[in-house]
Amino acid sequence: MENAERVRRGSEYPLGATMVDGGVNFAIYSENASEIFLELYDREDGDPAETIRMQEQDAHVWHCFVSGLRPGQLYAYRADGPYDPEKGLRFNGSKLLIDPYAKALSGVVKWNDSIFPYDINSQEKDLKIDTTPDGRYVPKSIVVDSSYNWNGVEKPRHPWNRTIIYETHVRGATITNPEVDEKIRGTYSGLASDPMIRYLKDLGITSVELLPVHHHVDEKMLVDSGLVNYWGYNTIGFFAPDIRYSSGPPGTQVQEFKNMVRKFHENGIEVILDVVYNHTAEGNHLGPTLSFRGLDNTTYYILDPENPRLYSDFTGTGNSLDARNPQVLQLIMDSLRYWATEMQVDGFRFDLASTLARELYDVNMLSPFLATIHQDPVISTMKLIAEPWDVGPGGYQVGNFPPKWAEWNGKYRDLVRRMWRGDDGTLAEFATRISGSPDLYEEDGRRPHSSINFVTSHDGFTLYDLVSYNSKHNEANGELFQGGTDENYSYNFGVEGETEDPEITGRRFRRMKNFIFTMLVSQGVPMLLGGDEIGRTQRGNNNAYCQDNGMSWYSWNLDTERNDLLKFTRHLIHLRRSNPVLRRRNFFRNTPNPATGRAEIQWLTPVGTEITREMWDDPSLHTLMVRLSGRETREISYRDDIVTGGDLLLIFNSSSEPVNFILPSSEKGWEIYADTNTPSIDGLPQKLPGNNYLLNLDAAAVIQEIL
Repeated sequence: MENAERVRRGSEYPLGATMVDGGVNFAIYSENASEIFLELYDREDGDPAETIRMQEQDAHVWHCFVSGLRPGQLYAYRADGPYDPEKGLRFNGSKLLIDPYAKALSGVVKWNDSIFPYDINSQEKDLKIDTTPDGRYVPKSIVVDSSYNWNGVEKPRHPWNRTIIYETHVRGATITNPEVDEKIRGTYSGLASDPMIRYLKDLGITSVELLPVHHHVDEKMLVDSGLVNYWGYNTIGFFAPDIRYSSGPPGTQVQEFKNMVRKFHENGIEVILDVVYNHTAEGNHLGPTLSFRGLDNTTYYILDPENPRLYSDFTGTGNSLDARNPQVLQLIMDSLRYWATEMQVDGFRFDLASTLARELYDVNMLSPFLATIHQDPVISTMKLIAEPWDVGPGGYQVGNFPPKWAEWNGKYRDLVRRMWRGDDGTLAEFATRISGSPDLYEEDGRRPHSSINFVTSHDGFTLYDLVSYNSKHNEANGELFQGGTDENYSYNFGVEGETEDPEITGRRFRRMKNFIFTMLVSQGVPMLLGGDEIGRTQRGNNNAYCQDNGMSWYSWNLDTERNDLLKFTRHLIHLRRSNPVLRRRNFFRNTPNPATGRAEIQWLTPVGTEITREMWDDPSLHTLMVRLSGRETREISYRDDIVTGGDLLLIFNSSSEPVNFILPSSEKGWEIYADTNTPSIDGLPQKLPGNNYLLNLDAAAVIQEIL
């Protein structure tokens, strides 16, 4: 037990293990525990070298200072108190607990019956306590030295309207890349290696959005089936970079993550984290005790008001964190500030964000969580992206999040898929979506960048599979884990899966170009799913969350079609970055400009006449020409002078036959910049000989005015 001279009172702030002069201050919250024990370890799989009973408590924070400790010290907690699940109390002093504020963990959870707080073989289930020690199966928390030299590198701070997001997985992006050093493939270092930095810069993206890097747990049912939680949406450590993506020994993952961020920032690329604050890895009432449940179950989770033994589950994972509770809200905000300041990330995408906004079980846009975010001087200035739905009642909230928030626009995704599939009656809404979804975002001071425009994401088909499969094929997940939506709005062109038919292959790659084209010429913020630009396939699996293998990893062996798709994507990203009219800060005005007699945007038929309301109501309408007035688009930022450009014509043909478009008159004429039907972009842009342009069926093109 503790040495009185070595162990002193310490401080209740900050929470976690903090290096101070001569030792470490430990502070942990529990309102209802009767005793808290701090255990110090010399090695990850050993018995505790020292056990300290924490005697000081202020505002429900237990704390002490231990002298002589250094960075790398392993530690854990145990909490005693009443075990009464029917009242929501689940203390069990025999179970090792991860510090909720741990900055690094020593390994992964090893599944064993002992990590459950109850006798799993008893008919009483969680009502019968189990006191078997579990110290060899739960990772230890690690004391981390937070000092780091950023060498003066600052965040890029790209304006929203100049942002192009690339969603990717740390491991999957590089694990098979032959240009990356084999020793660091699949790691933070691998993602920030010179070949990957060069690739991302050449592609033209401004921001990488990383699937969860918070330390997570692979669910027991997955592990028992020979699978893992590849995506990582099962967090247990909201401050700890996942050790799975580290190339060094335990404890070095923090510095490796910072090295990655610094390297990205040096090259002008932002880092956005996909974060999961809506639930934890402890599951439902029959789940393990790893941290929060054993420290204070009634504080951290939303319990069923009719039966506190059970959890209110708005996430489909077994539990929901109670963001209404001040202590849980502090945990979330402390975590966000840590990643924003100590780790220097640039923004956050909030998984199932509607859950965090729930108050008294309804989604409330004035909830404590959203109000706290709004007033925070650090977090409110960052890129904030909501996944604006959850699985609870009333959870679909696309268009309803407050100013300062951007949203994954699920309506954009579905409509663009349906339009290019050739569904009748989609073109009118398609026009709304590509103009920034003003019906969703123009009110309350929001701008086009409130819409994160995407066609595919990690959750669902890849772009290649979207044009190759009519149905999901999740058999590799096993019967228990197939999941995945049945509403994919996909089309396979007559053959399910792979084919050697050159006509079908050609049409599939043209459709993929159509999707990329549409996303990059739409107002709002484009988000490209990593690997779509090189035709990555998951072989029809639209729920590959448990596939840490070639099904999910990037394949860098590119054939002619995939190389061409990559070149096309680069070409379109360059178009977007060089044309202010494609990345406006404000919505289009429909009133004509007195000088030109034209509005900022015009919706035209193939013969060049304005589309009437009656035409919009025609379900058979499948062709569209859009004129964007570049000369009237003025972009002013703190970095640039006023920038203007020429007009652009966007032409779309989702019909079943080629269509001749009659272009508006122009003093110096027009040039074709990109056509999804053209096998290669080499030689473009090219001046057009006249005012007619024949666009193939199922194709799109952008034509720019010659200045």
